[in-house]
Amino acid sequence: MTLKTKTNSTSSSSRHAANPTSGASDDYFSDAIQRTFLFLDTMLDRGNNYLEHLNQGTPALLNFEHEVVLDGHDLSEPCNYALLRLIPPAHLPINPMARPVMVVDPRAGHGPGIGGFKQDSEVGMAMRAGHAVYFVTFRPEPEEGQTLLTVMHAEAKFLEAVIARHPQCQAKPVVIGNCQAGWAMMALNATRPELFGPLMIMGAPVSYWAGSSKLNPMRYAGASLGGSWLASLTSDLGADRFDGVHLVENFEKLNPANTWWNKYYNLWSQVDTEAERFLEFERWWGGYFRMTGAEIESIVENLFVGNRLARGTMLAGDQAINLRHITAPVVVFASWGDNITPPPQALNWIIDTWGDERAIAAAGRTIIYVLHESVGHLGIFVGGDVARKEHDQLVTSLDVIESLPPGLYEMKLKDKAGLDAQRWDQLEPGAYTVHYEHRTMADIVALNPEGRDEEAMFSSISKLSELNANLYKTWVRPWVRLMATRQMGDALGKLNPMRLQRQLFSDHFALAGFIRAQAELARTQRVQVADDNPLRQLEKTMAEHISASLNQYRDQRDAHTVQSTRQLFGPQGLGAVFKPDVPDAEIAHARALEELQAFRESALAHITEGGFPEAVCRIVLAGMVSVGAFERRSLRLARLLAQLPSNNRANGKPTDWIALLKIQARITAVAPVEALNALEQLLPDQTSRETALAVSAAVMMIEPTLANPRSEIIEFLMGTLGADPDRVIGLARQLTDALDEPAKPVHVKSVAAKKAKPTSKQTTPKA
Repeated sequence: MTLKTKTNSTSSSSRHAANPTSGASDDYFSDAIQRTFLFLDTMLDRGNNYLEHLNQGTPALLNFEHEVVLDGHDLSEPCNYALLRLIPPAHLPINPMARPVMVVDPRAGHGPGIGGFKQDSEVGMAMRAGHAVYFVTFRPEPEEGQTLLTVMHAEAKFLEAVIARHPQCQAKPVVIGNCQAGWAMMALNATRPELFGPLMIMGAPVSYWAGSSKLNPMRYAGASLGGSWLASLTSDLGADRFDGVHLVENFEKLNPANTWWNKYYNLWSQVDTEAERFLEFERWWGGYFRMTGAEIESIVENLFVGNRLARGTMLAGDQAINLRHITAPVVVFASWGDNITPPPQALNWIIDTWGDERAIAAAGRTIIYVLHESVGHLGIFVGGDVARKEHDQLVTSLDVIESLPPGLYEMKLKDKAGLDAQRWDQLEPGAYTVHYEHRTMADIVALNPEGRDEEAMFSSISKLSELNANLYKTWVRPWVRLMATRQMGDALGKLNPMRLQRQLFSDHFALAGFIRAQAELARTQRVQVADDNPLRQLEKTMAEHISASLNQYRDQRDAHTVQSTRQLFGPQGLGAVFKPDVPDAEIAHARALEELQAFRESALAHITEGGFPEAVCRIVLAGMVSVGAFERRSLRLARLLAQLPSNNRANGKPTDWIALLKIQARITAVAPVEALNALEQLLPDQTSRETALAVSAAVMMIEPTLANPRSEIIEFLMGTLGADPDRVIGLARQLTDALDEPAKPVHVKSVAAKKAKPTSKQTTPKA
């Protein structure tokens, strides 16, 4: 929308000169009146967009052309989901060898489209990287009898269809689950792990009991409502339909300052530039979808209140969903600015599922998390800056994510512009350097400022909720269902204020013609005042006070809810009646210790098996652990080193360094000292020891201390293995220099300038 700025007349300029205060106030009020009509004009557009979207059948609001691949309505167990293939623009060709990406949007009240809302989005970043992109959408109304299990089966069919469409790509699809779709994809992955490549869950609540009174006061809502029974009542009043508008209302209640004031004031105060963005977002925010009663009951009872997915007690049919069965890497994106899914709620399932970070590595699993400092919940999916940075780096690092040795990591990004010039840009393209820092369960626990003690209270709330739900289903539900009709539910939904404010204020509004005419007049005779105008400054000050007052109301309301919940369900209240269960973290930790001991005994029985490649992997792993991180460049360098002729095994086949690194990481996770003590057996002669140390040093040179192969671990092992430092360092430099000319093959045995020293009998200290 292009707006013209009025040029003041001579008489106006003279008036300003004679009486600047009067001129400034006149211009301000002219500007304010024009902004008001432009604001109202934009609100009419919002209403028209809402009605148009309804008339179109409420399709997914994607910024990309698409076609239907598979419709859940046609499956043997019908559901309202469908699989779309997004058609990339001509300037973004698909790389047929790149793995496909499937984006799944949340069904949390709104319609689909948030993951592909803009060009700078998860979808856009994947397309730019050459991936074929698929999108899971859903219609406003569910199929009769639809359940979460029905949807899970459909999404498995979708993944099978994606895999079948890309037979030339051996790698399984990358799946991105946004918000509520994150836990849904986690559950599907745990039951059908063979369908998944890396799984990225964005702002996804998995540990619903986790958090704090400051981070996510929404978690106390279950206590205020007495548990899950109210969701059941609401769906029964709709004749087995739960209206998603109720979930959207809950989101809006979280931030009354934004809901009632800020978003409208921002539009009014900056209507010349803000209208398009406001309408784009409101088109998605105003789409309300419905679920069956069985779906919302499963969500509330198993997740919101019961926290059963993280605890491993949620059922898929008669089978418990165990998140330990997920075999592909899992990437968790969370933000400190997210008051719906703060970091503890996004990450604590790791503690409750695994108990010990060594258990993750010993089982061969890889879990990575990324923390943003400030972006809000919706900004995780639609924020352009987030898309161009975090989403872009996640997509372009897929090969590295799958190459990481098993373990728990935090992904860190640093702008290259702030760093010294670095070599080997072909190993790390883009504007950011990425590394993966080793993390422990204690690191995740430390993210929660209030600890985890309060989760016992939510265990008590869950028990009361189950009692209330059973009472409602036994004694009340039959009467409600006897009286409720679908027509009554539809009528109640249309009368909801969230819908009415859009339906009533459109071009059907009685004064719409007058508003349109005045808005057009404002555009042609636009008067805009500068920010230093005294009345403009007063306006902003008043707006800030209104926003602060609403924030104060929110804080007082939330504090009261937290206090009353603690008093009612704490150990001195109903917590003494509904005693909490043993913390899941304790159960998981005890189980992990038993499994680690068993795996350690198995690893020690085979600790000396292998040769040169196994030794290199153990040295590299020890070095990276001592540094505390894996560089993205290092893992790509390891892939290049795998092409060296002298690194082939005796059978002539090249070493699969990535697979071997993962195997050795499982061993070093439970027997780190013994793994290094066995290097003498794996490397029986001087030449093999020096070559292994040189190759390992070359990998570790791609660290912040560039061009310094003499890292702590290499220095230590050169002494314990009796290697010649000059020979080791010379060969390491030769290997890394060859990266600048990748066409030149490097033969590691070509550096043999000095006579080999006798084999040292010294071993690493027993710890």
